[in-house]
Amino acid sequence: MAGDGGGTAPARRAGPPGLRLAAGGAGRPAHPPPRTPQEREQLPRDRNQAILEAAKQVGALLKRKGHPFALAGSVAVYAHGGSENLQHDADFCVLPEDARAVAATLRENGLTVYEPPEDWLIKATCFDQDIDVIFVLAHQPVSREMLGRAEELPVDSVRMPVLAPTDLLWSLIAAFSEHHCDFGAVLPIARALREKVDWERVRRACGDDPMPASFFFLLERMNVIAPRRAPRERS
Repeated sequence: MAGDGGGTAPARRAGPPGLRLAAGGAGRPAHPPPRTPQEREQLPRDRNQAILEAAKQVGALLKRKGHPFALAGSVAVYAHGGSENLQHDADFCVLPEDARAVAATLRENGLTVYEPPEDWLIKATCFDQDIDVIFVLAHQPVSREMLGRAEELPVDSVRMPVLAPTDLLWSLIAAFSEHHCDFGAVLPIARALREKVDWERVRRACGDDPMPASFFFLLERMNVIAPRRAPRERS
């Protein structure tokens, strides 16, 4: 999940102080090592199921250690009843001040944790699947209020907090920019979750940014959402 819409986000505060997770220290590779053939043979053959298993494993670890978090991205869409066609990773939102502790928890439980060039997330690998631990979502730091709105839902057999549908759609639409504008990926999500989303709140949160506004126009034209009513003129 491109939580900050690629490389075009406005200037952001740097990541949590001291968060140099695995950048070259002994035993801490900057990038995940490849799996051995024996390890790959133990993974689920179905990619969607492998991503779900990784999400369940990480969610269970974070719950056990008491870290505030919420599942995001395509696995969150799945948890809310959307498509089972998952994307390329599992996404978790955490508070910026908790990112270092979350990284330590994952590493202590055998996951490879590393730091990408982007300063809004950390990455890990679980069951040979990518895990994104995001602390700045769509250019805004993850907040306690957002995590507090998360809904506890089952992800297969593991219950965990999942971003509320309104926050989930906001995170996808607000990340649109001139260089990251994949309407085709978000359109089926909007269709699947449209009755669960407070669309007016998403509109207000996105403001007048042209790319989100263009997507709202598309949703209106396709009857996914109702057109926005123009304010009445005073007589």
